[in-house]
Amino acid sequence: MDYVSALVPPVVMAVFFIGVVRVIVKTQGGAAKSREDAAVDAAVARTESASRTAPGDA
Repeated sequence: MDYVSALVPPVVMAVFFIGVVRVIVKTQGGAAKSREDAAVDAAVARTESASRTAPGDA
């Protein structure tokens, strides 16, 4: 029965990992995708505009 106790932790961790990956894949896209993309685009635009107006560039 030692082999059973040796195999249980890796099997449990593998099942948990597969579950986490499935949740991540399922939550990509969907209704909030455009809102998330817009937030990232706004953050990139702020960063780019801040770097353009940095002191010493003028």
